Amino acid sequence: MTAGDGGQDVRGPWDVIVVGAGFTGLAAAHELGRAGLRCLVLEADDRVGGLAGTFTVGDRQLERFYHHWFASDTDIFRLCADLGRPDLVRRHHGRTGFYYAGGIHRLSSPLDVLRFAPLPPADRLRLGRSVLRAGRVRHWRELEALTAEEWLVSLGGRRVYDRVWRPLLEGKFGPYAPEVGATWMWTKLHLRGGSRSRSGREVLYYLVGGCGALLDAWLPRLAGLGVRIRTGSPVSEVLTGPEGVTGVRCGDEVIDAPRALLTCAPGPAAGLLAESGHPAVPALRRRLGTIPYLANLCLVLENDRPLSDTYWLNVTDPHFPYVGVIEHTNLDAPEHYGGRHLVYLSTYLPADAPLYRMSDAEVFRHSLPHLRRMFPAFRADWVRAHHVWRAGHAQPVITRHYSRAVPGVESALPGLYLASMAQVFPEDRGTNYALRGGQRAGRLIADRVRTAARRTDRTAPPHDAALRIGADHD
Repeated sequence: MTAGDGGQDVRGPWDVIVVGAGFTGLAAAHELGRAGLRCLVLEADDRVGGLAGTFTVGDRQLERFYHHWFASDTDIFRLCADLGRPDLVRRHHGRTGFYYAGGIHRLSSPLDVLRFAPLPPADRLRLGRSVLRAGRVRHWRELEALTAEEWLVSLGGRRVYDRVWRPLLEGKFGPYAPEVGATWMWTKLHLRGGSRSRSGREVLYYLVGGCGALLDAWLPRLAGLGVRIRTGSPVSEVLTGPEGVTGVRCGDEVIDAPRALLTCAPGPAAGLLAESGHPAVPALRRRLGTIPYLANLCLVLENDRPLSDTYWLNVTDPHFPYVGVIEHTNLDAPEHYGGRHLVYLSTYLPADAPLYRMSDAEVFRHSLPHLRRMFPAFRADWVRAHHVWRAGHAQPVITRHYSRAVPGVESALPGLYLASMAQVFPEDRGTNYALRGGQRAGRLIADRVRTAARRTDRTAPPHDAALRIGADHD
């Protein structure tokens, strides 16, 4: 989904510069435009959408990284309605599986749990009870002092943890798995438990046309509010002075603005702050650098036939290079993609991991024998096309007492605001929370601008105030 002004002139004056045109940045810009503020969005990529950015398969747009929504993801649904497209939201039943010891086991309903062969019968009951007990926890603060391991062992016992939960945590977080907080796991169980039908089947939502259709409806609304978006424009530095933010450096340009909202991860945000300038910068850089992140790699296959009838397959085999096999066209029909059967192979890993640093062709070749081991009938000639997508900062590592590390939206540097997936806690990363976080940041900035304007109006001489109000209407 490309959009924006490319390399055209974007000299202001601007009230706010938003760095990043993912859902967080677009949502913030939406609120700023509604408030009548002059907002410029700068995006390093050649398209908008961030992790929900799309590419073309058949006659549809598909997200580069897998997406679906739960019943609780009401912010996305409200945005669709606000844009006049509530018809985009479609309900689906998702089949979930578990790959363990060379076999695929269904885990989509309570009955599936009772049939889960990798556990003896007594432990299957413990697994089911532990999920129910987890659902009774009403507030994340009850769990913040515990690791996920401590909490899950207390719920279902050591054997359930070692066979079910530990491989999932290690597959997701690698060496960070022992440090992951119970709040992260509670959020996952809470969301999935609250998105089920009366029969216990998991209910998921997807948009007709995916995020591309939503962006097609959203971008004209933003343009109508006066929001300018420029893609292919990486910001290299946030400029500061004694009073705070003064603008940003983008290539050879300096773009002036008294406020900047950074929607990248905290580590890269710290890298945008030059050591010189405002005295708050050094301490802010140190704090933003304390939250570890993992990268994500997605190999997307366009196959001429399905691998299985499962939508979401959790993988606990430590020798398989991916933590999930997500067969998208078991949720959204292959007819929407020219008859192609679409599969995401997803893994979270350090950005310096060998797999992440392979070329696209190497990633594909490396993955084929592993797929053949999991799906013995699979052959390479099923694959009509493949795509490899990478995100260097995809998953913050949520540790115990994480609330103490979360940066605030408003920083100690005047004029600098932060909104990233590291700040949606206690929820986990996702487009719904990216949207919500962006909206909150945009409203906060607009409120700060209004407050400052009222304060100035009270202190300015009447003649100056009249001149200023007249200029505002121009």
